[in-house]
Amino acid sequence: MRLRTLTLAAASGAALLAAGVLPANASGTSAPNSAQEGSVSAADLLAKVTSCSQISNGKYKTDDETSATIPVCGKNGAVFWKADMDIDCDGQRTTNCNENRDPWYQDDTAFHQSDGKPLKAESLPYVVVPSSSSIWNYSGAGIKGGGVVAVIYNNKVEYAVVGDTGPTKIIGEASYATAKALGIDPDPATGGVDSGVTYILFKNSKVSPIESHSAAVSLGDQLAKQFLANN
Repeated sequence: MRLRTLTLAAASGAALLAAGVLPANASGTSAPNSAQEGSVSAADLLAKVTSCSQISNGKYKTDDETSATIPVCGKNGAVFWKADMDIDCDGQRTTNCNENRDPWYQDDTAFHQSDGKPLKAESLPYVVVPSSSSIWNYSGAGIKGGGVVAVIYNNKVEYAVVGDTGPTKIIGEASYATAKALGIDPDPATGGVDSGVTYILFKNSKVSPIESHSAAVSLGDQLAKQFLANN
C-alpha cells in the first residue's frame, strides 16, 4: 500500500496520515460496524455518478508520487469524486490514534466538536477535503465542515461528515472510523485502499452536532433520496 512521504507529511497540517501498529480488527473504538447505512443502496447512488461534469480547475493526485488524474465533479445538490482512501488518524488522542502510533500525528482537526474539541478519527466517520486552492475551493462549492458525505465502497454506503482538510493537491482520505465501517483496513501505515472509493458530498448540508454519527446517517439518508430524485 502506498505511504505518504515524510516531506508531504510535514506539509499536510491537520490531515496527515498516521502510522498505526494494530491489525484491522483491533478493538478500542466505537466506530460503526454496519455494512449498509440508510435505505438508499450503493448501486442506486453509483448509477447517478457514472459520468463527470468537472467543476475543479484541474485534477488531484491520490498520493504524492502519483500523477494528477482525479477531478471534482458536479451534480444537482452535490459534488463527487472517485479516488483511493488513505487513513486520517488526527484529532483527539485515542487507543489507535496518537503520537506513539503515528510519527506525524496532529492533535487537531480543521473542524471541531460542539464542545470545541477536535474530532475523534477513531470513532467518528469523517472525510478529508483538499484545502482550498486554485484547483478547487470546497467552500465556494457549498461544502462546509459538518457537511454530509456518502462514502461508497464494495457495494456499501457509509455516511460521514466533512471533518478535516488536507493537502491542496491530493484527494482521497477519510478517518479511521470511516475505513473500518466500510471493511477497509484502517491501519494508517498499512491500510487504506488504492482505488474504488466514491465520495458524494451533499451541498449546503450540516450535521448538528458534527460528532453525532446517527444525525449524519439520518440526514444523509434524506439527502441521498433527494439526490436520486434530482439527478
